[in-house]
Amino acid sequence: MAAVAAHHHRLSFSSTAAPTTPCRRHRFSSLPFSGRPSSHGRLRSRAATRVLTRAGSTGTSSAATTTSLEELRRGCSTWTWRGMRVNYLDRGQGPPVLLVHGFGASVAHWRRNIGVLSESYTVYAIDLLGFGASDKPAGFSYTMETWAELILDFLEEVVRRPTVLVGNSVGSLACVIAASESNREAVRGLVLLNCAGGMNNKAIVDDWRIKLLLPLLLLIDFLLKQRPIASALFNRVKNRDNLKDILLSVYGNKDAVDDELVDIISGPADTEGALDAFVSTVTGPPGPSPIPLMPRLADLPVLVLWGDRDPFTPIDGPVGKFFSKLPSELPNVTLYMLEGVGHCPHDDRPDLVHARLLPWLEALPPPAAGTVTTTV
Repeated sequence: MAAVAAHHHRLSFSSTAAPTTPCRRHRFSSLPFSGRPSSHGRLRSRAATRVLTRAGSTGTSSAATTTSLEELRRGCSTWTWRGMRVNYLDRGQGPPVLLVHGFGASVAHWRRNIGVLSESYTVYAIDLLGFGASDKPAGFSYTMETWAELILDFLEEVVRRPTVLVGNSVGSLACVIAASESNREAVRGLVLLNCAGGMNNKAIVDDWRIKLLLPLLLLIDFLLKQRPIASALFNRVKNRDNLKDILLSVYGNKDAVDDELVDIISGPADTEGALDAFVSTVTGPPGPSPIPLMPRLADLPVLVLWGDRDPFTPIDGPVGKFFSKLPSELPNVTLYMLEGVGHCPHDDRPDLVHARLLPWLEALPPPAAGTVTTTV
C-alpha cells in the first residue's frame, strides 16, 4: 500500500516513539553512522556520472511483460527470520538483484519488472515483515532499522552473493540503511526509486508545509493510536473504490492503476495483523534520514530514478531537493528524472525504468567471487 502509506504519513507526527524491536547493536546503536569500511571502492560504477536527464514522457505504461499474480505466488518461498516467516521470490539466473517494496506493498508490486530482470539476473523480491504474505506479529513495533536488519540477514543467509539492492519509497530507505551498515562486500550497487525521507513524515517536520499542519497532524496521530478509530479509518481506506482513487492520485500513468493493482494492495490489508502494522508504521519513529547517509556511500554505485509527479516525495520537497543536487556532489550517483511518473516508477512506467536500469546494471563491475557476510 505504498500510496496509502504515503497518504497517511502526512497525518502522523507524534513525538512519542513506540518501543523498538531488538536489533543487532553493533549495526544500529549509533545512528547516524559515523564511519564505515571503505573496501568497496572497486565496485564503483563506470556508468556513474554527474547526470540529470529527463526521460521521455510519451508512450504507454509498459512494453514489458507482466508476471501474473498466480505465477508470482507459485514462485515464492518462506524464510524464517527470528522465528517469523518472511515471504520471498527467487527467479532467474545471473548476478543477484533484490527488490524491496514500499509500505503496504509486496512482491507482487514488482509484477512488471521481475520478468524482464530475470532474463539476465537472479531476481529476489521480499515481503518486508508486516506486509504481503510475511508475518505480521501482534504487538510488533516496526522500524526502519528492523527492516534494514532483515535485508542484511537475507543477503547473508539466503542470497550469499554480492547483490544490487533496488527499493521504492521506504523500501529505498531500508536499502540505504542496509548498505550503510553492510561490510561493503554484500552490496555491489544501490537503485533508489523515489526514496522516502523516513518511515513517516516526522523525518521532515522542518518543511514549512508540514509545520503549518502540525497541530492537526499531532491530533490525527493520537487518534490513530485509538484502536476503534484506527480500525474504522483503515477499513475506509482499504475499500476498493477509495483505494483506487488514492492510487490514481499517486500514479502519473492512470492506465497502470488496474484491478490487479488494487488486488495487490487490498489483499494483504485484509490479513490478520495488517492494521497493527499500519498504525505502528504511521505513528512510530521515522528512523534514519537518507540525507546524512548518502554521502557515506560515496564508494558505492548508486542509480536514482525519480518520478516528477510524486505528490508524497515531490522533487521540490526536502528529500527530493537533496537527491536532485546529489550527482553534482557525489560522482558515484546517477540521477534521472522521469517525466509524468508518480511515486512508484517501477509499476507506473516500467518501460522508462528499464531503459535506465538495465544499461546501468550491465555497466557494473563483475561481482566479487565468494560467499558474503554482512556483519561489519
